[in-house]
Amino acid sequence: MKDQKIAFVTGGTGGIGTAICIGLAQQGRRVVAGYYPPEQEAAEAWQKARKQEGYDFEIAAGDVSDFEASNEMIADIEAKFGSIDILINCAGITRDKTLGKMSQSQWDSVLRTNLDSAFNVTRNVVGPMAKNHFGRIVNISSVNGQKGQFGQANYSAAKAGLHGFTKAVAQEMAGKGVMVNTVSPGYVKTEMTSAIPAEILDSIVSQVPVGRMATPEEVSYTVCFLTDDRNTYMTGANLPINGGMYMS
Repeated sequence: MKDQKIAFVTGGTGGIGTAICIGLAQQGRRVVAGYYPPEQEAAEAWQKARKQEGYDFEIAAGDVSDFEASNEMIADIEAKFGSIDILINCAGITRDKTLGKMSQSQWDSVLRTNLDSAFNVTRNVVGPMAKNHFGRIVNISSVNGQKGQFGQANYSAAKAGLHGFTKAVAQEMAGKGVMVNTVSPGYVKTEMTSAIPAEILDSIVSQVPVGRMATPEEVSYTVCFLTDDRNTYMTGANLPINGGMYMS
């Protein structure tokens, strides 16, 4: 048996991804953060910065929107560190436009990165997880996958699809020690949300009963609850972290 369980976080060098990587490390996992290959220089700088903070993270390049590239990335991780025990599907992008102005490429790129990626990566890890009778998979969805959002037909569709994917895979893996769940954050204070115009952001925050955006650490805390070895009975669930913005 491995001394440490291996955790892989797609989009691990992003704002939410970074907090999740740190949370998993504090949980005692050996953490591998995924990044998009053209961003190698930034990923290496991220790795160096985290090491200065005391976190010895591995990084892995791969285009998770591409099935074959995902196969190669997972095979490389397994060759170096062993099979993946914990998978966090966190990679995501936005390409916002109202439907009447949305191009096919804007639709396709968001669906491929935010939804297809979950299949591309998860498909490669469920076999070893089932064989080892242990696995934790957490898919990062969004409040907008629950309630929809103006100008985000592509993003809302992808994020809603993630939870349907979660429920199906959870049923397939429930008897094999693999827990599969979704986390649906509301608006989180990251570089992505910082790019939203101030007047729009103020309008969004005014709709949040808690009165602020979430921190990445608050998302990480919930993810790590789901990845804990003691979580042996919660599967197929969707945990919202939206400050009361949407209640269901």
